Amino acid sequence: MTIKKILNTFKKKALNKKINFDDLLLSLGQIQSKLNLNLKKKNINDYEFKAFSQWGEDGIIDFLTSNLEIENKTFIEFGVENYEEANTKFLLLNKNWSGFIIDSSIKNINSIRNSEIFWKYSLEAVCHFITKENINQIIESSKFKKNIGILSIDLDGNDYWIWKEINVIDPAIVIIEYNARLGKKKSLVVPYDKNFQRKEKHYSMIYYGASIQALTKLGKKKGYALVCCNKAGNNAFFVKKELLNDNIKENLIEKAFYKNK
Repeated sequence: MTIKKILNTFKKKALNKKINFDDLLLSLGQIQSKLNLNLKKKNINDYEFKAFSQWGEDGIIDFLTSNLEIENKTFIEFGVENYEEANTKFLLLNKNWSGFIIDSSIKNINSIRNSEIFWKYSLEAVCHFITKENINQIIESSKFKKNIGILSIDLDGNDYWIWKEINVIDPAIVIIEYNARLGKKKSLVVPYDKNFQRKEKHYSMIYYGASIQALTKLGKKKGYALVCCNKAGNNAFFVKKELLNDNIKENLIEKAFYKNK
């Protein structure tokens, strides 16, 4: 769809009073995606844009999925809250991928199940408090093939330990939160706590997760290469090494790391 067609569709919906906020964000994201395809940029971060993601993750994901040979157009994301703001929502709406999302709040899951996108798109939403003891069983219930497209992990706590434990899927791309306050030189991880709650663990809210160094070491053991972090300094992007190409290359921690804003 051309930018002109996107704008005309948006204008038609607005005139008929059939446009909602998600339609607006989707249209703006589609326009930025089209603009990005026509530009030769220096690095992946130059492609960042926000439609439904918290920061510029939508643009990075759009660039990666447009430049990688991904077998199955499926994603799993956990820590999505009510899914109004998520890493995979633009991918669901714009490219019609199939998704399996998890959150620990039944209120959030019911909100998702009662939303328009739940019946319009191929999306399953389940309520679980994720631990390393139950994560593989939860993922297996998705019925997705082993080689999924994207795994997005944002738990504000045991992220490292959960990724380490996962062995029933083999994602092409892994997006995982890192704690920039732990720096880029040392391999640091908070000890595993089955009942970890970031707000309760420490009043400062800065005690959680793992350093970029620790996650990169874990990624290498699992066959992944660090390709970038977002400019906001909270999400790292890993790609299966065999999928790397001239457009998507392994990056050094020193170049990829961003301080948290």
